[in-house]
Amino acid sequence: MSKRLFGTDGIRGVANEYPITPEVALRVGRAVARAIDAAKGGIHKVVIGKDTRVSGYMLETALTSGLVSEGARVLLTGPIPTPAVAHLTKSMACDAGIMLTASHNPFQDNGIKIFGPDGYKLGDGLETVVEELIMVGEMGAKSELEGGESRIGKAFRVDDAVGRYIEFAKSAVGAGSLDGLKVVVDCANGAGYFVGPLIFEELGAEVIKLATKPNGLNINEGCGALHPELAAAAVKEHGADIGICFDGDADRVIFVDAAGEVISGDRVLCLCAKALHEGGLLRGNTLVATVMSNLGLRDSLAADGINLETTGVGDRLVLERMREGGFALGGENSGHIIFADHATTGDGIMSALKVLQVMKAKGATLAELANCMTEYPQELVNMPVKDQPPIESVPALQDAIAEVEQVFGDEGRILVRYSGTEKKIRLLVECKDAGVAREQVEKLAGAVRETIGV
Repeated sequence: MSKRLFGTDGIRGVANEYPITPEVALRVGRAVARAIDAAKGGIHKVVIGKDTRVSGYMLETALTSGLVSEGARVLLTGPIPTPAVAHLTKSMACDAGIMLTASHNPFQDNGIKIFGPDGYKLGDGLETVVEELIMVGEMGAKSELEGGESRIGKAFRVDDAVGRYIEFAKSAVGAGSLDGLKVVVDCANGAGYFVGPLIFEELGAEVIKLATKPNGLNINEGCGALHPELAAAAVKEHGADIGICFDGDADRVIFVDAAGEVISGDRVLCLCAKALHEGGLLRGNTLVATVMSNLGLRDSLAADGINLETTGVGDRLVLERMREGGFALGGENSGHIIFADHATTGDGIMSALKVLQVMKAKGATLAELANCMTEYPQELVNMPVKDQPPIESVPALQDAIAEVEQVFGDEGRILVRYSGTEKKIRLLVECKDAGVAREQVEKLAGAVRETIGV
């Protein structure tokens, strides 16, 4: 069965519209409980976290109802970052973890991410099992679960969830490691609004807090990783050493240097890889990134004897390759960074701590550390589309792609793909000449407008 609910990062859509409805959420809860029940007996524990979207209350309640109706014990954390749910799932010996978030999307959207007992996101196989259970009829009670009240579970509030995650994150760098640093922390009015600034303060940094007053509607609005200009202005105003910008669920981070300049995700991956390599901690001398990363990253790493492996787009694909190869570091240029020795998923807070740790250890500014590679000029265009037919089935777009490839030869590259979370197509063009890149991406965009564009 081809999956209809799960995309590249769980189930996502507009809240209160299919599939992000309380009815589907209830089925998800029941399906997760049944999938666990099929794998093992006994009482099951599932932890549920959420970001700050107003729709989180609706989905949390429905999910909980579905889980407890199948006898599960549900642990509710309230607003907490996605990586915290991954950590708690494993550290509290839960059978699954569920995070309610649409990450960087506006408040109108929401989503459901599911983690296995090892703290990793579900693979395709398990997602398919859960989806099959969701899609079967009305999911009436199965006879082997009959037993009345004895099968009904309970829900509990986990009062120390935030404290558990704080200690976990701090353990990655050590106490007092940020003394003397002044940092701007933009929490996007999202899941990291409370725990984020607190961690940096407890490690000794002076913190200027931004976007820490969520109201259910203002998540990602003019702030956070999507809008680093807010932190950039604050960095310059306060004379801070760095700006740290999280997205809505704090699993990714964008950095701003002391001059207010946004640092690309590839440069952050590069400086982290080189720092781990120098310390003998970069297993396999390899960084795992996606096809969206700049060719300059490959060239800079190669100069230091570091390999770059690339995967398709999505932090789950990066993590799968890291686990296959036993690699320590991977990520996306969008700000997802995975330090496999510490975490099972991208963690914006931990990534920021690691970057600050490198700054302190080397006595260098972020700008100095980020000057570790030369980037090829890139043009990235995101365009809404009416439908998402296979790209190879759109002749005009295929012709445009062939023309651009002929222009570039070996001196550049293009990448055309659909978004896994939105009804959009992404056009990436990269070559040594910025003017040529702009011309060629417009050629591709024109073909999209004439065919599948809105």
